[in-house]
Amino acid sequence: MSEHARPAGPGATFALAVDELILDPGELDPASVLAGSPAVTEATLWTSEDGRIIRGVWQITAGTVTDVEADELFVVVSGRATVEVEDGATLELAPGVMGVLARGARTTWTVHEPLRKVFQITLPD
Repeated sequence: MSEHARPAGPGATFALAVDELILDPGELDPASVLAGSPAVTEATLWTSEDGRIIRGVWQITAGTVTDVEADELFVVVSGRATVEVEDGATLELAPGVMGVLARGARTTWTVHEPLRKVFQITLPD
């Protein structure tokens, strides 16, 4: 599959070069930016028929942002960041690191190098 192609259909089976995938501009709430001028790009690769499960690729450039997380499993493909979970752990992210974020967790992301991750988000019923 080329870096421009996106899988389609509810039962899509695919493989692609995540590091070569061209991402689309994403949204970042300006109120969430604490430092720098981070920008987000992303690609949704698959969504379940009921819309509860989303798989894709997400990237953010250097800076510091806050977020309230969804139920998410991800693997870092490139870049480095430190994620501080309010009243919880501090996650050091680097290529090959898998992370799990709990729905509702309040986080602060300090992105040291542009970070790209593949993810699966599960939304509540």
